[in-house]
Amino acid sequence: MIERITHFMVHSGATWVLWLLFALSFVSIAVALERALVFRRTGGQVDKLVPELRRLLRQGEYGRASSALQHDGSVIARVVGAGLAEVDVGWSAASEAMAAAMGLERKRLEARLIFLGTVGNNAPFIGLLGTVIGVVGAFDALGKPQAAGAVAAAASALAPERVMSTIAEALVATAVGLVVAIPAVAVFNYFQARVAAVIADAETLGHVLLAHLRGEPVSARRASRNELAAE
Repeated sequence: MIERITHFMVHSGATWVLWLLFALSFVSIAVALERALVFRRTGGQVDKLVPELRRLLRQGEYGRASSALQHDGSVIARVVGAGLAEVDVGWSAASEAMAAAMGLERKRLEARLIFLGTVGNNAPFIGLLGTVIGVVGAFDALGKPQAAGAVAAAASALAPERVMSTIAEALVATAVGLVVAIPAVAVFNYFQARVAAVIADAETLGHVLLAHLRGEPVSARRASRNELAAE
């Protein structure tokens, strides 16, 4: 069994490991660029939206508040817009609506990020596999019997050099695995931080709406519902 596995590893070589790492690297770059475009369109100016929303809510301008959120078009605006659509039911319903919208937005933002995390965690092990295959091949070649005579003497003298050269080439797979993994982990952590920041901004703006609804009479909520329906 071990001999068969050794034979398979020696004859397959470690080249396919390098090609696999290169493919994972290209796909990681494509995912990172696609996610960068998505996050570029999701950022909202929460510093400006918070006072603007608070002012409109205090003035009872629910229609203008909804229009301002739709015009912003960011993740935080869509989340709070979902809560604003339920103002006639009460702050509890608005909170649940925003929580549901936040879950959908989080799922959309985190799409394909798991691939970057998986590559970052496993690329070094894939590279190490290539190194192990190369080392097995080097020692397998060293352990083979050589032909008799002067050719055998020359081959035996060159054997250590061949083994070291083969091992050095095998270590390239580990280095490539690290080169692929390190940027993938860095990009994954960056986008996870962006997701957390966007969700935190949505929660901040959502608390502005909930704080207003808790102190607002029911009649005003119904009037606001009629105003939103007329928009």
